[in-house]
Amino acid sequence: MRRDYLGHMHALQRAHGDVVLQRLLGLNDYNFFHPDHVRELLIAGHDGMIRWERATQVFADAHGQSVLVAEGPAWQRQRKLLQPGFSPHRVQGFVPLMVDAGRRALDRRASRNAGTGAGVDGDVGVHSGAGTGAVVDFEQAMTLLTMDVILQTLFSAGGADGGTSSAAAWAVHELGRVAMGEMYVPVSAPSWAPWKSGKRRALRHLDALIRGHLSLRRDQLRRGATAPDDLLAMLMALRDEDGRPLDDTALRDECMTIFLAGHETSAAALTWWGWCMAAHPEAQRRAADEVDAVLGGSAPTAADLTRLPWLSLCIKEVLRLYPPAPALFSRQTTADLEIAGLKLPRGAMLRFTPGVIQRDPRWFDEPDAFRPERFDPGAGHREIPRGAWMPFGVGPRVCLGSHFALTEITLIAAMVLQRHRLAPVPEAPPPEPVLQITLRPRRPLRLRLSPRG
Repeated sequence: MRRDYLGHMHALQRAHGDVVLQRLLGLNDYNFFHPDHVRELLIAGHDGMIRWERATQVFADAHGQSVLVAEGPAWQRQRKLLQPGFSPHRVQGFVPLMVDAGRRALDRRASRNAGTGAGVDGDVGVHSGAGTGAVVDFEQAMTLLTMDVILQTLFSAGGADGGTSSAAAWAVHELGRVAMGEMYVPVSAPSWAPWKSGKRRALRHLDALIRGHLSLRRDQLRRGATAPDDLLAMLMALRDEDGRPLDDTALRDECMTIFLAGHETSAAALTWWGWCMAAHPEAQRRAADEVDAVLGGSAPTAADLTRLPWLSLCIKEVLRLYPPAPALFSRQTTADLEIAGLKLPRGAMLRFTPGVIQRDPRWFDEPDAFRPERFDPGAGHREIPRGAWMPFGVGPRVCLGSHFALTEITLIAAMVLQRHRLAPVPEAPPPEPVLQITLRPRRPLRLRLSPRG
């Protein structure tokens, strides 16, 4: 599992079917691969389970006791408080912030590239018979771009300087790498252990970033400045049933989760979207033509999102093939449960893997192929069962920011297509997906980006 988590899960399902029991660290570990079972457990069985405590312990090192980590009544209170801030209507209000941050990030990189003759973030431009293009580290470009977007929507902060953004991107990657390793040991070594210097440095950097923005906002309010209409203002205005605001620790924890989840998963999705567009030029051409016809060179708005159906289908298919979170938090039963003819004892581990379910040939024809039209009801594809597509999870703990993420991904994808044609680097092998909390290419994904005239 540690060497190749998704490969192991695919092998379990192929060899043993929809429900597989394995002994893991002394626990009964049940793996469920049928959409009906997953929905039944995560919806109807929600009150009879908690998330695996070891996983929440690992995440708490960075996220504290945010809504991502909390359980039981604490989670219910936090979810209820935060839900209105991520409603579709509220997310629409963030679209201008997202677009402005995305435009400035793309302009800044284009200006830097024009001045240096280099590709995005310093990669060297190359030439081909098809025209001039720059070979870029597309994953890094999308990571820094979505970081600019979340800093703008969370803190109304302009784009961070290159050094700050790169350091934050390194810190996020380091925490993901270390967290994956810690999942496979029952107890973490103390934070002062010599070999954990990378994790300590990453946590210090991210904590300083978040607390710095919180301190700046409090200083602005003390001086009588009007708070901008951003996610931080929403968080600071929250009041519980007793009229109390979030304390400093809770505010830091929720901001950390929004910052980490708000850019890392979107960056992963956009990275894989870029690969799918580059590898399928006809789908890319159709998406670019649609963007041109709808936007006419203007910046996208919230009203434009529903007018880009092909681009939306492409994104949906990318999220099927390469879900940013291909493995959900494992659950542990707090009471006996019965499902699929099985009686699950209290304390059993339950594991759900969308990365396997979403490539099951029973639900998807040619499951490894990029076919966006499969999600178009008028295209003749057989009906996809509920629960067979769940990149954001399912049930009461479905991703709170799913609408935010889809909006951000669609806006940025449209803005990239307005400016660039994407193509693979000749002779470069296809990217190999690897689970590092989110699904990332094992090696940096490099694509050729050519300017569109």
